[in-house]
Amino acid sequence: MPLGAFKAALMGTAGVSTADVVLLYDTDHSNVASASITSDITSTYGEYIFKFYNINPASDVVFQFNGSIDGGSNYNVTKTSTFFRANHEEGGASAALLYADDNDEAQGTGYQDFVPQVSSGTDEHCAGTLHLFNPSSTTYVKHFYSRIQTVYANTYPMDCFAAGYFNTTSAIDAIDFKMSSGNFDGTIKMWGVK
Repeated sequence: MPLGAFKAALMGTAGVSTADVVLLYDTDHSNVASASITSDITSTYGEYIFKFYNINPASDVVFQFNGSIDGGSNYNVTKTSTFFRANHEEGGASAALLYADDNDEAQGTGYQDFVPQVSSGTDEHCAGTLHLFNPSSTTYVKHFYSRIQTVYANTYPMDCFAAGYFNTTSAIDAIDFKMSSGNFDGTIKMWGVK
């Protein structure tokens, strides 16, 4: 379904026709090991926006994603990325803004981290956005960036930024989201932007 003009503007897609921002995927997940989107990532749209709501893991683990060039049979696309984060302990004891090289990929095929840890408390979760550009191109690499906010180690609000590219000229046609271990709950939505 197309978004209205105000919702399109809020998503950072102002200036495009409201019919050009279309909700393609909207699923509430409960106690799943992974959430794979294996359809609707096509050449119809030049950008895909993924939104994450109340992503809560079974234990304190890393929230991650990877792409596929074979319809979801394998999630192992080579990627290069960078990762930085800002955090502030709720009691004010410590704060930091830092580059986190242990959360990026250097021509790796592993899953890309969104956050270094999502706390699993009943009132804790992560939420945010992933943008993926021109995934159906068979000429260029596929750029992405994300911004995810989480509760880290039970007392740290943390704002996490990952950016990079899938280093392939094959079309990315599926995306998988998972925790580094265990199951999770939460809602994932995907919009296509022409």
